[in-house]
Amino acid sequence: MRQSSVPLTNLINDLIGDLSDPGLLWQLAAIVLSIFLGWTLSRYLRQRVEARQVDGSGRALRFGVESFGRVVGPLAIVCLLALSQAVLTKWHHVNLIKVALPIFGSLAVIRFAFYLLRRVFARGGEVGKTLLTFEKIFQLLVWLGFALYITGIWDDIFLFLDDTVVPLGKHRVSIAAILQGAISVVLLLILAMWAGAALEERLMNVQSVNSNLRVVFARLGRAVLIVVAVLLSLSLVGIDLTVLSVFGGALGVGLGLGLQKIASNYVSGFIILLDRSLTIGDVITVDKFSGTVTQINTRYTVLQSGDGVESIVPNEMLISSAVQNSSLSNRWVAVTAKVSVAYDSDVDAVLKLLEEAALSVERVSKEKKPGATMQSFGADGIDLAVTFWIYDPENGKGGVTSDVNRAIWKSLKENGISVPFPQREVRVLGPLPALNA
Repeated sequence: MRQSSVPLTNLINDLIGDLSDPGLLWQLAAIVLSIFLGWTLSRYLRQRVEARQVDGSGRALRFGVESFGRVVGPLAIVCLLALSQAVLTKWHHVNLIKVALPIFGSLAVIRFAFYLLRRVFARGGEVGKTLLTFEKIFQLLVWLGFALYITGIWDDIFLFLDDTVVPLGKHRVSIAAILQGAISVVLLLILAMWAGAALEERLMNVQSVNSNLRVVFARLGRAVLIVVAVLLSLSLVGIDLTVLSVFGGALGVGLGLGLQKIASNYVSGFIILLDRSLTIGDVITVDKFSGTVTQINTRYTVLQSGDGVESIVPNEMLISSAVQNSSLSNRWVAVTAKVSVAYDSDVDAVLKLLEEAALSVERVSKEKKPGATMQSFGADGIDLAVTFWIYDPENGKGGVTSDVNRAIWKSLKENGISVPFPQREVRVLGPLPALNA
């Protein structure tokens, strides 16, 4: 094996020799100035982007303010140190800068990896234990690589991995090539998922486009980016893309035999998003499920009922079954409250009281006036009903119906109108049988 280009002993000797070199002060000044400028630039960018998000004046650089702001500093320091090395190497030794560069480079790699991972897997702001564990392992590996580079063992390990081959069928591939291929595949996939997440956030903020179309464009964009990343990764690894024809045939057979339901749900999801029959916030009823649409995914739709229970409805059901949408093109919804009054009541006066009671409730529309009607002659009293309109079906009907019933009850009590309840008379015909002692 050849001698490493940066052995630790030579590096230590060079650093000791630089102690008597006047150029050491220039190196220290360059390092301190680079750290100061990098930290200042990071702080300035974070403050500017935070100010834009607070006042809503701009959303062009939505990279994740806190996480990406932590990446800018080390990147700027690395760039400034590289520039300082290129300038000072003409007149002085730059051994100290050669040590500082990989240190801040490793820090930049760690923070940039954390930024990508959290933007892809922790977009809601909550970081799980699995992600934290992976971040710690990745951080340990990066610093281990830095230690191997400084000690001069890195080149020896790479040569060993490059000389060690593994038989894969008719081919023999080195361990170094396998590791390089795996790293490139993972890196490209994470970059594609990050780009898809950034594209989705940008599209969801375009209020001039229909919400369903924004979701469709975001999903298609993410799918295209992931497919391109996979194909590019396979090409970098050296896998012939013609083998995908065999995979495509197997996938077609699988769809024909057992995956038609899954494929149908995915296709139905895109149909729902494109024909705009359902949108986020609609109040619908399908089969025995009812509630507000909170999510429209490519495979299923989530309905949240008034009691907070969420129902996951396959998209195929929304396409093949009849769906009752309370807010598709007309958000007005009629609600009816019923009551019975005694036969000796003034029906006309009671009907007017019912309408006034309904109007006194805040959610009841004042534009479309409530209407009270006499329904029938019941067994215990006269059956009446008042129909009123609401414009916010997503808030449910139970609450407003209860408020109207309470207002009706209060109005009837104040005006001395009785609400009958079932009464039954039991008559005994003939003498009672004698009781045995």
